[in-house]
Amino acid sequence: MATGRLIGIARRQRSRAPMEELRSVAVTTAAGVQGDFRGVVRPGGKGRRQISLLEIESWQAALAGIEICGGLFGFETPAWHARRANLLVEGLRFPRETGYVIAIGHSLRIVVTMECDPCSRMEDVAQGLKGALLPDWRGGLLGTVLEDGHIALGDEIRIER
Repeated sequence: MATGRLIGIARRQRSRAPMEELRSVAVTTAAGVQGDFRGVVRPGGKGRRQISLLEIESWQAALAGIEICGGLFGFETPAWHARRANLLVEGLRFPRETGYVIAIGHSLRIVVTMECDPCSRMEDVAQGLKGALLPDWRGGLLGTVLEDGHIALGDEIRIER
């Protein structure tokens, strides 16, 4: 079974708020990443966008694509959380489909609900970034928490069907 590693955790308290990087956090079915405004499932809601995950390899590929086009020439490379994702993964390529389960650490389980399409705000981060994130699910994926867990940087990530 292929595995990866959790190398980034971030949250934001409200829409358009700056991202806050964490070393560890509780993730629950009721609140998603503790303290992140997107994680709370509203009454009658499905929580399809409760938590977001991004592969570092996809982020780097997107940045490389705009660097080639001159989009980052002379500018500092944006941090991964500029993508506004909650979790950053290294060494594991996610299937490009919905419905599978991602396990992180000892007990956290997340079901993938959809691709995370980049919004126009990515152009504020770097010119051309939205387009560079569009192909092959580079923008990441969204999911719903199935089982609560406490996660920390360095935790193992694996795919469970």
